[in-house]
Amino acid sequence: MNLKTITVLISKEFTIELRQKYALGGMILYLVSSIFIVFMALNLNNASIHPVIWNAILWIILLFTAANSIAKSFIQEKKGILLYYYIIATPGEILFSKMIYNFLLMMFLIMAGVLIYSIVLGNPVQNMQVFSICVLLAALGFSSTFTLISSIASKASNSSTLMAILGFPIILPILLMVLKVSKNAIDGLPNSNSFNELLTLLAVVIITITTSLLLFPYLWKSS
Repeated sequence: MNLKTITVLISKEFTIELRQKYALGGMILYLVSSIFIVFMALNLNNASIHPVIWNAILWIILLFTAANSIAKSFIQEKKGILLYYYIIATPGEILFSKMIYNFLLMMFLIMAGVLIYSIVLGNPVQNMQVFSICVLLAALGFSSTFTLISSIASKASNSSTLMAILGFPIILPILLMVLKVSKNAIDGLPNSNSFNELLTLLAVVIITITTSLLLFPYLWKSS
């Protein structure tokens, strides 16, 4: 893979995002609206939310945010642009650049979401080190998985429906591990208690990325 080509493709993604500011603004609005609805629905009245509920709702919001923000990776690309990519870059470079960009976007959205969520509903996390690693791996897992699913869904006529059908069963193992690790962080358990879960989560993410890089060239040739 050519690092210069990947850098140019990532730069292109940022340029398009800056030109279409409504897309990023829409995602932030989605985050704020979801958190506000949760706050109103729980009707806390200065009472603290149970840590298990805090954890579950946070990751549900972030999961749907990831699905909505990353779904456009390949779906928004026109056929002429895809043909141009086919000429200037290899399939691995295209997929890798999309994954890196979506990872950076996902990190920004997750950090913004956790910050707003903590301001509105408090933050019961006691072990921030484990929670931070969990957030990093979750962003990597969400971005790599939904990027590949987006590339598959873009080949179908009803891409949004296919994105949901394919995406959520595949993302479920990552989500379950993330929920478990973040629960350990909330309970303030030592780092060693979450080591096996973090290692499993990292392994799942690596397998997802490797599988994507192996399968995408065949998918790309069929476009």
